[in-house]
Amino acid sequence: MQYEYANGIGQDSHRFMQPCEAQLKSADKWPKKLILGGVEFEGETPLVANSDGDAVLHALTNAISGVTGINILGAIADQMCKEGITDSSKYLEKAISFSRDQNWELTHISISIEAKRPKFMNKIGPMKVRIGELTGIDPGRVGITATSGENLTRFGEGEGIMVFCSVTMRRPEE
Repeated sequence: MQYEYANGIGQDSHRFMQPCEAQLKSADKWPKKLILGGVEFEGETPLVANSDGDAVLHALTNAISGVTGINILGAIADQMCKEGITDSSKYLEKAISFSRDQNWELTHISISIEAKRPKFMNKIGPMKVRIGELTGIDPGRVGITATSGENLTRFGEGEGIMVFCSVTMRRPEE
């Protein structure tokens, strides 16, 4: 069988919440959690966003949108937020649904994260597993790298998280 291949690139970034924005009830209780790649980072500062702020899943959603041409993060996600759907995995699910409607199959995901904090080493494995569960591909076909950014950008200075994602997709040629 012959296949048509396409690559999509997605990006997303969010800054960390500040205590005054979070309206903390106590000094150590945030109103939401830091979630990246569908995995909770316990005890870490959450990101500013209408949704759960999962910049990894947002970048992945944008990369898939780059192949399908249907932007999820924008009007579609805004409407979902208005309906109370703030789980970023639901935005990814919507992007995958559109890709399947167009007969695309996700074959590889590459994710690059820039952030001074939190530390990612112990979370990369669980993130790959969770992304595999959400997308239906083997976690071995999910690559994740993280860099501190060496204080060269606002992300490298610890003010937020930036994520780039590349996807490879294929579909049977007609």
